[in-house]
Amino acid sequence: MNLGMILIWFSLVTGIGAVFFEYAEYRKRSNSVTTLSLKLEMSCLALTGLSMLLLMYHLYTVNASYSYVYEHSSTDLEWFYRLAALWAGQEGSLLLWAISILIMLKIVERTDEGRLSGTTLMRVTRLISLSVVCVFLGLLVLKNPFSAYHVLSGGTVDITNWNPFVQMYDVPYGQGMNPLLRNPWMAIHPPMLFLGYAAFTIPFAAAMGNLLTHDKRWESISTNWMRIAWLFLTLGIGLGGFWAYEVLGWGAWFWSWDPVETSSLIPWITATAYLHAQLRYRHGEYGFIAPLLAIVSFLTVVFATFVTRSGMWASVHSWQDFTAESAIIAAFLVILIVSSAILLARRYFEEE
Repeated sequence: MNLGMILIWFSLVTGIGAVFFEYAEYRKRSNSVTTLSLKLEMSCLALTGLSMLLLMYHLYTVNASYSYVYEHSSTDLEWFYRLAALWAGQEGSLLLWAISILIMLKIVERTDEGRLSGTTLMRVTRLISLSVVCVFLGLLVLKNPFSAYHVLSGGTVDITNWNPFVQMYDVPYGQGMNPLLRNPWMAIHPPMLFLGYAAFTIPFAAAMGNLLTHDKRWESISTNWMRIAWLFLTLGIGLGGFWAYEVLGWGAWFWSWDPVETSSLIPWITATAYLHAQLRYRHGEYGFIAPLLAIVSFLTVVFATFVTRSGMWASVHSWQDFTAESAIIAAFLVILIVSSAILLARRYFEEE
């Protein structure tokens, strides 16, 4: 039985359940904390965490029956490279991203529990953050990190991405990590970026909550997490520069304008602008610009994700050609842009 695949499926089910019950309470304009939604959110966090730990275990022990392990791990790798293989591919990085958002959301709920829990602002923040997580978990169901090799009736070997009950094929070894990734910076640079990307979700959700509720307390949530996002993104970009200097032989520390590299710089710029704008927001200014910058920062993160995973731009960071998963990310980006534009336009004309 493919336990990891089942954990991913149930993570998505509990995440969707948490969104559904949170939205039901939002529609009722209730100020009570939704106990069932919180329990489902916690279940989603636990299931996603277990699936990530299980995948790391398979990568460490090189259980190459799983296609993701076969593609990114091997017995000749050092132990830290085997664990770092979690974020060497698309599926593992999405899993890390999803659980990071869930953990950060739980921290938000705990730190602001006495002041904002049960408010419409916090409800919208949770609703949007959980919806983003569900998109990532949906991508993981379509391209499951626990897809496994199995033997067909004719004796040929195939990869199953949906059936957790077929007998898996015993693959004796993995092909290992891409040679460009076999560098100590591999263990540090990607998780710094993904933690930064994940932290952008909270300011985005809080800013959307402000546009819907006019609750100015969104800034206290947004600013703290924007600082965290900015810090991790700065570390990720800087460490990536060291990595590129050593491995790719760019020959200098200056910017190379690689498409994926540049797409990670854009949210850093908008986040920096937000951190300056919020200083004036507290004095009653930038009521439109501050939420705009928080929203655009997250939109550019999703755009960077699309650039990395679509393969539409030639880059050393790109993982694949345009696929169904890339189309889903593109559709998700369009939905975010349209919904954000509508709410921002309404705020702009209100201020006029």
